[in-house]
Amino acid sequence: MEKVEKSPISTEEEEDTEMGEGDVVENPKTSSKSSSDSESSDSEDEAEQNEQLQTLESELSTNPSNYDAHVQYIKLLRKRGEIEKLREARENMNALFPLSPSMWMEWAKDEASLSDDSGFEAVQKLYERGISEYLSVSLWCEYLNYAQEHDPEVRQCSADGISKARNLFERAVTAAALHVAQGFRIWDAYTQFEQAILLTIDHSDIQAKEKQVQCIRSIFHRHLSIPLANLRATLLAYKAWEVEQGNALDAESDTVDGISSHVASAYQKAEEMYNARAHHEEQITRQDISESERFQHFMSYLEYEQSFGDPARVQILYERAITDFPVSSDLWLDYMRYLDKTLKAGNVVKDVYSRATRNCPWVGELWVRYLLCLERGHGSEKEISSVFEKSLQCTFSTLEEYLDLFLTRVDGLRRRISSARGDDVLNYSLIRESFQQAADYLSPHMKNADGLLRLHAYWARLELKLGNDLVAARGVWESLLKTCGSMLEAWQGYISMEIELGHINEVRAIYKRCYSKRVSGTGSEDLCHAWLRFEREFGTLEDLDHALQKVTPRLKELQLFRLQQESKSVIEATDKREKTSQKTAREKRKSGSSAIDEQSPAKRQKNASQYQKKLHEKENTQGKNVAEANDGEGKKGKVDKPVNEQQMKDTGPGKTRLYTDQCTAFISNLDYKANYEDLRQFFSDVGGITSMRILHDRFTGKSRGLAYVDFVDDEHLAAAVMKNKQMLLGKKLSIARSNPKQRERESFVLNAPGGHEDASNRSGIDGSSASKESVESPKGSRVPQSTASKRVENFQLKGKNTFAVPRNVRPLGWTSNKPETREEGDEKPKSNDEFRKMFMKI
Repeated sequence: MEKVEKSPISTEEEEDTEMGEGDVVENPKTSSKSSSDSESSDSEDEAEQNEQLQTLESELSTNPSNYDAHVQYIKLLRKRGEIEKLREARENMNALFPLSPSMWMEWAKDEASLSDDSGFEAVQKLYERGISEYLSVSLWCEYLNYAQEHDPEVRQCSADGISKARNLFERAVTAAALHVAQGFRIWDAYTQFEQAILLTIDHSDIQAKEKQVQCIRSIFHRHLSIPLANLRATLLAYKAWEVEQGNALDAESDTVDGISSHVASAYQKAEEMYNARAHHEEQITRQDISESERFQHFMSYLEYEQSFGDPARVQILYERAITDFPVSSDLWLDYMRYLDKTLKAGNVVKDVYSRATRNCPWVGELWVRYLLCLERGHGSEKEISSVFEKSLQCTFSTLEEYLDLFLTRVDGLRRRISSARGDDVLNYSLIRESFQQAADYLSPHMKNADGLLRLHAYWARLELKLGNDLVAARGVWESLLKTCGSMLEAWQGYISMEIELGHINEVRAIYKRCYSKRVSGTGSEDLCHAWLRFEREFGTLEDLDHALQKVTPRLKELQLFRLQQESKSVIEATDKREKTSQKTAREKRKSGSSAIDEQSPAKRQKNASQYQKKLHEKENTQGKNVAEANDGEGKKGKVDKPVNEQQMKDTGPGKTRLYTDQCTAFISNLDYKANYEDLRQFFSDVGGITSMRILHDRFTGKSRGLAYVDFVDDEHLAAAVMKNKQMLLGKKLSIARSNPKQRERESFVLNAPGGHEDASNRSGIDGSSASKESVESPKGSRVPQSTASKRVENFQLKGKNTFAVPRNVRPLGWTSNKPETREEGDEKPKSNDEFRKMFMKI
């Protein structure tokens, strides 16, 4: 590792520590002690820096794209004065990233301080590299000053040197002189350079002096016609210079009096333009706003400049925005669109595209536009392929960006092959290689994707049209089917190509391969129908019969599978709804229990008394209704016949329901006018029905559009479920297997002690209405509703059944003056805990 003992980078501290005349000499002992402390501190700093260097080098070796690590590494090497490693570090960073203007200035100054005039060209190249990456007036000014001071030809004021310097100044004017805030610095430097040349001209050479005066005057006039900051100071400087040349002007006045009319008019127009832009300039240079706000101010400023239609001014403003926001892909894309619209092609546009891809290499659209720009500019195949290979080394966020890049490359090759003449003819193998490269890269990541289908369809078409190779085209489709065999569009594309070529036998062979394939969605059915349609249009009657023989069983199989999937989805949806309702019911019970517990004892006792009173009134009313119903049935003298000979049961409140099997179908979306005869006719082709139950509303007695149908076994039930989505009375029925767990819960509720009485006071499990339905006995005869009600009415709660009495409800007939009397053998009403224990035993 080479170190430079005396360099401006490493000796700044030494220069600052040199003694002056007024310095006081310290005590030797004190000096010795402080010197030892300083040496100890330096050794600690050295060790810390070495450790930082090792850490940064390790990080950059594993992750070379870490921008911040590059910056820290360069700063540390510059501090330590390790010149060779510093040069290498800067080159490595610039190979991956564009450097900021300040980093270029720092690099150029370091190299200039280490070399004499013989190293001018090396430093000049650094400045040239720096000004090509970002717009920076400061960097241009540093470059101009360095050229005047260190270029031997310019310093000697030779004709070639002056011409060389003027060319450099004109480049600076083109690149940065329109910078509203700092452009005046370029003009001032240009004017000072020309004035310095005037001083070198001999006084006797009047013609040369006059020519130089006109040159300076022309620069002043150009400067005064541009809307820049500090324009008034420039006017005063111009008038002062004219006075020096012997012209009678008021050099103290900032008016245009005394100067030529065309210069005065241009100056006034430039001043108005600057005043119109002063607000925008103030907004984009504010330091008290966020970056996003400043970015929005830049975009507003750009929109304002574009409204005037001056491409040079718009481009300068874009370059200023890029310098402040170099990694904004939206800004680069907006800049590119503007250049494509105004300039379309040229070195300027190509340079911008190149810089855009260096600043935002992760944006695929930038690379696509770069390739199109090179094609518009008639770039060579070597240049275009080089850019394309660089783009493939970048990491994009989506696979579609890679696909778009590959397709853009193929598009360009196709256009140039189709229009090439003479020696500029390209080989079709380039297109085939590009397609193969795209397929190898994208196929593992884009299975069954439309993008992959688009790529292969394009590839197969070009193999036919440009490559004239049918075998290769078929090979493209076959390779796609290996990865996307379950994609309907892949088979359709392959078949379409063969139909266009008139290869009927090949099409038939493809249909024979694909009709039995499992294709996503309804693709399998579509392929079967397509085969039949193809045979009708292109084949013989024997071909059609053969296709029907193959396709018909396959269509039935697919229909059966589809119905099974729909039935499964209906069952899953039903289970989900039941779980949700059960969860909601538990939460309601929990919240109700909490509300009761929060009530005071007096309030709970009052509520219980009111509830007992309402219950007693309701029982009396029901008794009257039952008596009236018995009288009506006696007068009528007949009962309803059973629904059918298989003892079909219709369940309602207060009716016992026996479950002897679990082969039950649940039917929803039933027409409200449908009856048992309609259901029997609907399932006539299934058979095996043991009973049917249509659910009715407990208050209105109208049908709820729901029903249960019991079957003798699972085979008949499965056949019934297969009729799902079929029409009955104009409505599409939803048929699913009933949930066995739910049926077990219903059976327990209806057969538990007190369950019949509870069923008479609320809606049944099936939501039936007590006033509209009846129960069939096992022998097929109906039991009148009044009889069932009497049995319920005669049922008494006593003995071990007294757990049904609420704890906070006083028994009927109890008064405060009359103590409760109990029959022998009666037990004390049981608590909830005792009831739970007893229930568990049962």
